[in-house]
Amino acid sequence: MRFAELAQIYAQRGCQLLVYPGAFNLTTGPAHWELLQRSRAVDNQVYVATASPARDDKASYVAWGHSTVVNPWGEVLAKAGTEEAIVYSDIDLKKLAEIRQQIPVFRQKRSDLYAVEMKKP
Repeated sequence: MRFAELAQIYAQRGCQLLVYPGAFNLTTGPAHWELLQRSRAVDNQVYVATASPARDDKASYVAWGHSTVVNPWGEVLAKAGTEEAIVYSDIDLKKLAEIRQQIPVFRQKRSDLYAVEMKKP
């Protein structure tokens, strides 16, 4: 999720929902976890769902938690806390189409000046 280019490639190929597993810690979690989800959703006009381990303060690595679902407008639709939970949310593809029509970023991109491309091995 931290690397925007992969999300851009998926969006260019028609992706409507990005799903990221992640285990941000107690330093990066509060600062970046939700910010990056909302950024990927807005920048690429996609839904973003994340899954994080629940917080275990006795573990050697303490995860931030807060599994989340964000819509393409950057609004948080559903969010877990730090405990183990199942997060549910509706994914409205009609709303996604409306957002893409209102702000047609894919048509407005200047691919004649720059591009993000996946290299073939």
